[in-house]
Amino acid sequence: MGRTSDARERILSAARSLIETHGYSALGVAEICRTAGVPKGSFYYFFDSKESLALAVIDEHWTGQKRTWATALGGDAQRGDAQPLLRLRRLFEATEVGLRTAQRSCGTVSGCLFGNLTLEMSNQTEAIRTRLQEIFEAQVEMVDSVIAEALERQEVEVADTREAARAVVAQLEGQVLFAKLYNSTQQLGPLWANCLALLGAHAPRETAAGV
Repeated sequence: MGRTSDARERILSAARSLIETHGYSALGVAEICRTAGVPKGSFYYFFDSKESLALAVIDEHWTGQKRTWATALGGDAQRGDAQPLLRLRRLFEATEVGLRTAQRSCGTVSGCLFGNLTLEMSNQTEAIRTRLQEIFEAQVEMVDSVIAEALERQEVEVADTREAARAVVAQLEGQVLFAKLYNSTQQLGPLWANCLALLGAHAPRETAAGV
């Protein structure tokens, strides 16, 4: 029995890094394999095409991001963050931390992988467009549940929580796009205040854990 190979993970890591820095369209299989340090045959052993690789990169990235979103948006009274709006702000903070970490690694603000691919690929391949739609709808659903909770607590004034959630996700995506454009995470600064205005809310008062 042969030893377990990490070639697939190396290809995925290389592809994600190259997509973030150079975009998808300009990439070639040879460049991906060279960056990953694997023979070209390994690529076609794991992936049928560059499109199937892109879908795998998207899925892998969403697995990690969904975990981050769930942690940020999940309420825990023991941590003193049961208030839904405070959890929403925590999502914005986690996004900014992620961008700053990536910036220290590669020297620039890379933006959102999903947003970058949407701008580049949504009119070129239906499979990628469909998958990105599914992910953005999942993001909207996660934010929707938090806004619905805030509405029950009479902390926001919105007519439709689903559409409000869509607007919040769109604003977050837009501010991340600006951060990429200006190469500055400070572009995310107005996000919290703008979100409160969008939801017809006031900044919630933070309380000590268990209070």
